[in-house]
Amino acid sequence: QLQLVESGGGLVQPGGSLRLSCAASGFAVKDHAIGWFRQAPGRGLEGVSCISSSGRKYADSVKGRFTISRDNADNAVYLQMNSLKPEDAAFYYCAWSPADVCFDLMEMGDFNSWGQGTQVTVSS
Repeated sequence: QLQLVESGGGLVQPGGSLRLSCAASGFAVKDHAIGWFRQAPGRGLEGVSCISSSGRKYADSVKGRFTISRDNADNAVYLQMNSLKPEDAAFYYCAWSPADVCFDLMEMGDFNSWGQGTQVTVSS
């Protein structure tokens, strides 16, 4: 059974860092695109980053601050978040795509299975 479990969220001060993890089971992360999305209170779902065999994509709002990576041995995908800003605060979700491609415009419709989310709070 396909499953995604996020972890690593928490409270961090502005300028700080967090590393989110997405542990996968039921499939191999190396064979599929995995995306990170976020949703802040009162706002819609926003695509943050995506990784596939052909590369990585980032939203303009996180370029240069966030790095997505994957560990095929651990079957996990990670999101390293540096220089965090209050506007980065949200629930973060990882998502599975049946395809192994990341499109420039990340849309939730391209991803069929989602984790339960992990909360990131950025506050002093």
